[in-house]
Amino acid sequence: MENFKIEVDGDGIALVTFDVPGRSMNTLTASVIREIGEVVETLKSDAAIKGAVITSGKTTGFCAGADLGELGGAEGGFGSGDLKAAFDAGFALNKAFRALETGGKPIAAAINGLAMGGGLEMTLACHYRVVADSPKIQLSLPEAKVGLLPGGGGTQRLTRLMGVMAAAPFLLEGKSMKPAEALGFKVVHEVVPADQVVEAAKTWVKTKGDAVAPWDKKDFKIPGGGPYTASGSQVFIMGNAMLRKQTYGNYPAQLNIMKAVYEGLQVPFDAAIRIETRYFLKTLMSPQAKGMIRTLFLSLQELGKGSGRPAGVPHYDVKKVAVLGAGMMGAGIAYVQAMAGIETVLIDQTQEAADKGKGYAEGLVKKAVSRGKMTQEKGEAILALIHPTADYASVKGSDLVVEAVFENRDVKAEVTRKAEAQLADTAIFGSNTSTLPITGLAKASVRPASFIGIHFFSPVDKMGLVELIMGQETSQEALAKSIDYVLKIKKTPIVVNDSRGFYTSRCFGTFVQEGMELLSDGYAPAIIDNVGRATGMPRGPLEMHDDVALDLSYKIAQQTKKDLGDKYEERPFTTIIEKMVEGEGRYGRKNGKGFYDYPESGPKVLWKGLSDLAPVRIAEVDKVGIEEIRTRLLYRQAVEAARCFEEGVITDPREADVGAILGWGFAPWTGGPISLIDGLGAAEFVKACDALAQKHGARFSPPQLLRDMAAKGETFYGRFGAKERAAA
Repeated sequence: MENFKIEVDGDGIALVTFDVPGRSMNTLTASVIREIGEVVETLKSDAAIKGAVITSGKTTGFCAGADLGELGGAEGGFGSGDLKAAFDAGFALNKAFRALETGGKPIAAAINGLAMGGGLEMTLACHYRVVADSPKIQLSLPEAKVGLLPGGGGTQRLTRLMGVMAAAPFLLEGKSMKPAEALGFKVVHEVVPADQVVEAAKTWVKTKGDAVAPWDKKDFKIPGGGPYTASGSQVFIMGNAMLRKQTYGNYPAQLNIMKAVYEGLQVPFDAAIRIETRYFLKTLMSPQAKGMIRTLFLSLQELGKGSGRPAGVPHYDVKKVAVLGAGMMGAGIAYVQAMAGIETVLIDQTQEAADKGKGYAEGLVKKAVSRGKMTQEKGEAILALIHPTADYASVKGSDLVVEAVFENRDVKAEVTRKAEAQLADTAIFGSNTSTLPITGLAKASVRPASFIGIHFFSPVDKMGLVELIMGQETSQEALAKSIDYVLKIKKTPIVVNDSRGFYTSRCFGTFVQEGMELLSDGYAPAIIDNVGRATGMPRGPLEMHDDVALDLSYKIAQQTKKDLGDKYEERPFTTIIEKMVEGEGRYGRKNGKGFYDYPESGPKVLWKGLSDLAPVRIAEVDKVGIEEIRTRLLYRQAVEAARCFEEGVITDPREADVGAILGWGFAPWTGGPISLIDGLGAAEFVKACDALAQKHGARFSPPQLLRDMAAKGETFYGRFGAKERAAA
């Protein structure tokens, strides 16, 4: 066998070592699943084997679960072709684990590292589980996070071990258990030091070895009761309501998990796992699962490894970075750099302002230390890397500069000249602008080939995306070096070409703008935000507008109006923002006054004065009205993403989808705006957008690219694929 090695000791205990060759982590590939059957046959047929212990030969963990690349959730795999063949393929893992469980000999799992997804399901199919006592070990069924449900018996075994209520967060949210927690839930039987895990498992096989799973015994009862009991039925009644509240019906995986559990707990175990497989396949075939697997797993991994980096440029090890501007954004950038071991010069106009910026990092470190997530020594070492100053001479020796000053072209030009005077020829200058075109900002630079946009998202310490913007003269070498920097600070880079608002700010702006359009149309603010959340966005458009700051929107609009002149399109909602900022001093959440009032204690409430600026004419909506608002908010963003492809602002569908979800929280259930269009079909999307354009205006009108794709039956992922970049 290629993936398993079997060694039998003098006591007749077989040690089965799971070790997939050529991989840093064990995963359940098709060949692994086939070989599980061979392992079972070997254990059953060899009379000298009394029982077995399964462990991992990897130091990285036990098993990370199914190979999602092989599943082909995005382009086929189990989710396509003949239904019987699809069921047989989908049931293969359940069949293999059930054979392990019913083979007639006691089997223990020696869990010596993380066990996730199918990896945990493999251990649950063993009769006994021993786990190493390590805070780094996670036990989880994370399938729901990528739009799937556990397909190797997880929905059935975990609920039979823990009870439905206790198992729900681990199935529906993909939460992780630590070893001690798993022991308390009776998911594992022993927690022992790492060097004793195999021996403890062998001891159980030799002394107690019970080869019958609890649910195969006549006296088995579900903890907390099944769906047919008074207490168990209440769990499902409340669970359905909570599920609707959390997901708004957008995620088929969570609903199908509930169905699989509800139906499976009422039948014998062999029937239950067949029910699970049916729901697994139904979920896998959904456009939501295909989009989420591709974007949140496959594409995210690829981009996180620097797949968009130009070839032919030597690796650039960034050791020192100067951050210009110690406000919230600059302070956050300084913190993540120090966390990555990068010496950081934090510059502002005064020493006091620079010190205040470092204070942000000090606060985060103090919190981490108090919560036991960081030692005092490590915290002090991190803070020692941040040097606050007002002296631009400190920029000297920097490998890279990140400019994070006020969103004003003149201010940015001034600090660019000051910093570049100190830089070596090999250094890169990055501007953390969210809207101003990089080519224009680079005019202040004497080295435009080394000038690039490096757009962070707030709060920097929590947001995982960095948008790199290529100016007209930015070199491929500068891009490669910038990607190396982004990867070093443990962020995911996407690469876009220059335009006003680039990709993320431009598309995100359409969400808050469409919220303002709805406000101008007379919809009640509460309806707008409630339906906005129901689309799957993290917040409603008015709430989000408060978060990003109304005065920032106002200033960007003023700068845009100045830059575009007669080409600037004045919208009805523009005067609402102007009056809120200029007349009422309402800047958003940051000063406690925006569309909402933010009292020091208690929840936010809608500002009563808003009805004077935007009178409510539509106070109630029916199901059709709700669906139209949802469509307007989602499709407005998606059609803008399509325009960005037509204009060459973004060229890789992976980067478009990952950037949308990580950057501005585009509804994850879609897999991103490009997956939304591909899942619906270009022709259907164009038809819907034409109807919206006729009713609400040209902003919904599909670009010619989409019309061409619709005529040819093309998809974005099929037409554009993943783009390779080569050094110039």
